[in-house]
Amino acid sequence: MGGADEVTAEGNGYTNGQVHRTNGSLDDKVDELRELFGKADGDPLRIVGVGAGAWGSVFTALLQDAYGMLRNKVQIRIWRRAGRSVDRATAERLFEIINSREDVLRRLIRRCAYLKYVEGRLGDRVLYADEILKDGFCLNMIDTPLCPLKVVTNLQEAVWDADIVINGLPSTETQEVFVEISRYWKERITQPVIISLAKGIEAELEPEPRIVTPTQMINRATGVPMENILYLGGPNIASEIYNNEYANARICGAEKWRKPLARFLRQPQFIVWDNGDLVTHEVMGGLKNVYAVGAGMVAALTNESATSKSVYFAHCTSEMIFITHLLTEEPEKLAGPLLADTYVTLLKGRNAWYGQMLAKGEINVDMGDSIKGKGMIQGVSAVKAFYELLSQSRLSIQHRNEKKHIAPVELCPILKTLFKILITREIPCEGILQALRDETMNDPRERIEIAQSHPIYQPSLLMK
Repeated sequence: MGGADEVTAEGNGYTNGQVHRTNGSLDDKVDELRELFGKADGDPLRIVGVGAGAWGSVFTALLQDAYGMLRNKVQIRIWRRAGRSVDRATAERLFEIINSREDVLRRLIRRCAYLKYVEGRLGDRVLYADEILKDGFCLNMIDTPLCPLKVVTNLQEAVWDADIVINGLPSTETQEVFVEISRYWKERITQPVIISLAKGIEAELEPEPRIVTPTQMINRATGVPMENILYLGGPNIASEIYNNEYANARICGAEKWRKPLARFLRQPQFIVWDNGDLVTHEVMGGLKNVYAVGAGMVAALTNESATSKSVYFAHCTSEMIFITHLLTEEPEKLAGPLLADTYVTLLKGRNAWYGQMLAKGEINVDMGDSIKGKGMIQGVSAVKAFYELLSQSRLSIQHRNEKKHIAPVELCPILKTLFKILITREIPCEGILQALRDETMNDPRERIEIAQSHPIYQPSLLMK
């Protein structure tokens, strides 16, 4: 089994050219985890990132920067599929970035890796995504060079002996890949720990409507118990985190693992808290993507009108509040994390970008939800999942004014409109503005009052 590339000593400890100095606590953090895994001296803690999108690559690179020098105690690598070529325009841009960054240029020259980028720029050589990732370039985020990474393109080689697996796959690919992984774990004696970064959901309508999250998909596919599967999420933009912008996140799951992992992952510029409510936080991470797509459309169609964006924000937040009341008995506990994640996604996330590009006509829905240079747009599948779930008559609630039972989606006009734009493609992007200007649309306050004054909680939606 091939496909691995060793990270040399000179590659360890670099974040965009700056050396990260170790301190005594790093050994303590690693030793705490090693003890929990029962690791003997000489047997390193093996951490594997599965999936090399922007966040998955950055997360792995943060660990490599922090712990890569402790090679006797911890081994860090990342898996991505082989064969994805880099187009000529991207290769030219990559060459520009390399030559604009003296630290990156010197590093590639020392590693005898610079010439291939010259040849790629000239069109004399085809570069591949796994090849450039070894040098610290994520195909979805080439403007932000990372540290060199050990890249494995053979999935069995990557995961068969892993202690900690980081799921950096989109929710739409998680099930398929972890079904394959389960075949390589049949002879395992010990259970791995899995940290999922995926912010997306799928809908399951039978035998009763419910949400299926990536951690639940992993549990079903592999048989790894839920106490060994965690979710990490927060209001984060991958490139900014790697550039040392202050950020925070929550790792959610069983106490046995979440507390030591929170300490292990915490860095001066990346604060990690812990929480026991795994599935609800995971779903909220997917919900904000729905409304981020619409926010991008509104921004583009109104020439960044602050007034129009605030009208949209009022309606989308009231819909999210309504939906959280459907999903959990204590929605107020989610208000802060959900709004923070929504805010940063609306400002700079890929889902908002996707909505903007659709509205400007620079891309179209026929191109699908996997976009070159951006990766998977999770908001598209999330729109479909939430719409299908909330359309079910079995979840009907009483309409306060009309004195009749309706499906919950009838109180979510923004969600309905996004479904018609992105999924059934009945209306153009301009439909989002028509929905906002509809004179029959209720005051957002009324939707919140219905959520707060009526027993609309549907426990079957989130079977934990």
